[in-house]
Amino acid sequence: MAKVAIIGAGIAGLSSAWALTKDGHQVTLYEQGPIPNPLSASGDEHRIIRRAYGKQSGYQKRIDDAYAAWEELFADLGERHLKETGFLLISQCEGDEADEYYQGLVEGGYPNHKMTPKEAAEKYPFLDASTFMYAAESPEGGALLCQNIAADLKQWLLRNGAELRENHKVKSVAPKFGIVDGDHYDQIIITAGAWVLELMPSLAEHLTTYRTAVGYYTPPQDLAEAWAKAPVILDVGADTDGYVIPPIAGSGVKLGTGLHKYASLPDHNRVAQAQEAEEIKNHFSPPFNRLNEYIHEKTVTCAYTFTKDSHFFVHQVKRVTVVSACSGHGYKFGAAIGKQIAKSVTNKDYESLKLWLEARD
Repeated sequence: MAKVAIIGAGIAGLSSAWALTKDGHQVTLYEQGPIPNPLSASGDEHRIIRRAYGKQSGYQKRIDDAYAAWEELFADLGERHLKETGFLLISQCEGDEADEYYQGLVEGGYPNHKMTPKEAAEKYPFLDASTFMYAAESPEGGALLCQNIAADLKQWLLRNGAELRENHKVKSVAPKFGIVDGDHYDQIIITAGAWVLELMPSLAEHLTTYRTAVGYYTPPQDLAEAWAKAPVILDVGADTDGYVIPPIAGSGVKLGTGLHKYASLPDHNRVAQAQEAEEIKNHFSPPFNRLNEYIHEKTVTCAYTFTKDSHFFVHQVKRVTVVSACSGHGYKFGAAIGKQIAKSVTNKDYESLKLWLEARD
């Protein structure tokens, strides 16, 4: 049994604490705010889980591990915090990201249903059939309810003997001696997300922190039923890098785009500006129609680390292992990442952890 410190209680930290506790290790989890922390990358209402990954086929293959780990975690929690909606791709032009995702599904032999613009708009009347090339659906996807997962994991960890140090911002880590703010550990796992560079500034050559935002909107009343039945939308095509989560568990339509980001320290610029709601919404016309009728509910900011090649990052030095996802697409693998980290601690096999997380195969 190892004495393990985990710094950061986003999904990677919480899942690592869960898996390490199950493996019999003595776990102390540090979090600079409350658990769940609304400022963390895992702090929003929900995140997409989906099969399609386009050219990153390694992550596409690891979705099986992700689903298996989530089912194990949900069994322990006694609640399944996953809304299975399937997912939709909307390709506006040949070779756009939605088209790449679709081709990856076809090449991998995964289930999908391709629709003409007319067929898609008849099924989902919030789409403008004149603005896209085709749409494709897959049943393998949905939305993970982040805040519910974090709250239940916190209670599970407390019931099962883990120590949680909420509202404790770690000030110093000594990799050689395994020391966190004066306390000694056999292993230290840093899953601090966008705050990792405060503890390990030398990693700035590998990781860049960006500030992003998503908007929530109420659709026109006559489109509400269509949205309520809609799948998550992984990509809306063209160069917008736009994704959508339909109204789930009382939320509005959530719109997010990879274009709406800029480099920033994680604690800076976290209050959403008034114009951001309109800026985000404008990225979705096309392929959506009548966007001027959507009513803004709220804008939520987030801070992520990004890597140059969009693969997850692993760094191991002495008694410290740093794990960082790239942008928001790490959440879907959260439970599986925790299990892989626990396996690496138990077996002292960090090379296998690196191979799994980077997913270059």
